[in-house]
Amino acid sequence: MKKLLIAMTLVLFTGATAGAETIKLGVLFGYTGPIESLTPGMAKGAELAMKEVSDSGALLGGAKVVSVRGDSTCTDSAAARAAAERLVTSDKVNAIVGGDCSGVTIAVLKNVALPNGVVMISPSATSPALSTIKDNGLFFRTAPSDARQGQVITDVLKDKGVKSAALTYTNNDYGKGLADSIKTNFEKAGGKITISAAHEDGKADYTAEVGALSAAGGDVLIVAGYLDQGGKGIIRAAVDTGAFQTFLLPDGMIGESLPKAIGKALDGSYGTVPGTDSPGAAKLGALAKKAGFKGGTPFVPEAYDAAALILLAMQAAGSSKSAKLKDKVMMVANAPGEKIYPGELAKALKILAKGGDVDYVGASAVELIGPGESAGNYREILVKGGKITTARYR
Repeated sequence: MKKLLIAMTLVLFTGATAGAETIKLGVLFGYTGPIESLTPGMAKGAELAMKEVSDSGALLGGAKVVSVRGDSTCTDSAAARAAAERLVTSDKVNAIVGGDCSGVTIAVLKNVALPNGVVMISPSATSPALSTIKDNGLFFRTAPSDARQGQVITDVLKDKGVKSAALTYTNNDYGKGLADSIKTNFEKAGGKITISAAHEDGKADYTAEVGALSAAGGDVLIVAGYLDQGGKGIIRAAVDTGAFQTFLLPDGMIGESLPKAIGKALDGSYGTVPGTDSPGAAKLGALAKKAGFKGGTPFVPEAYDAAALILLAMQAAGSSKSAKLKDKVMMVANAPGEKIYPGELAKALKILAKGGDVDYVGASAVELIGPGESAGNYREILVKGGKITTARYR
């Protein structure tokens, strides 16, 4: 009799395990390209949320969550589309965490996500164009729009007494949108942009570009580019020629690799990147440290939150299908409901399974507004002693 009971228990357990769904989430980031130093941490952040949910056994009757990575390259739209097509048609992912850079995110949304009805939640695509793009309710982002970043950068410049600035931007959707926002907001506040000039990524020499920026003059040089390619090249040329001593660094320029590459000459420069000193940020920091990576580096909190929102929306919808979960993202992200932080995803899943409400605060103080984007919090940074330090939060 005892053997029979054991056998029945094993059959029941095996049946439950075999019947559990395997959910695949695409993680579409630029593992190569101009922000390749940032993306490993971002991917680990998203995958930490997936592991937390998978280990809980509380998602859709014990579903397991698997990460499938795809390389967006950050700037090559054709490569990003191909990677996304593979994720959707071959790997058959249920939804996508990503893209990362704005141009490739727009390309993937238009050409892959929309035709296939796949939900995307980006942790770092910040172009204002994504606020008005047709998305059929499939696109969300946990990073704020650069329309907001332009306002914050203006506040930083005014607080530091900057009256004029030269501006250079990477020649793509991200760079153009951010440059327009900075120029509009700064000049509205009484400042002067002496020149607003595009630069191309991947060049060996930026002396000519810096020459034009230097001729226009300005108290600081605003570099709206990428920390591992053109933006870094602009700063290196400016330092070598003595054209500028101080640089304002928007989010695409902020990461540990830049001070390492430029050295002490970058000390005293400052900038902005999405971030918050909320309780959730500290909780993620502790979880990430235990997992062996840094949870406070740029866009890691937003990546954790993007994955968490997708999985909580699945639970609220009772389905892993994008067509169902897309209608629940705003619900789980905002009040009313019990506030949920990193490390509490199992609790959230159980509340949702019983028909309750959650208000996912997460690591980045998530509050989705309007067209499914973050209301926005920013960390003002200062480069000091060759390190990126926190000056304040805005």
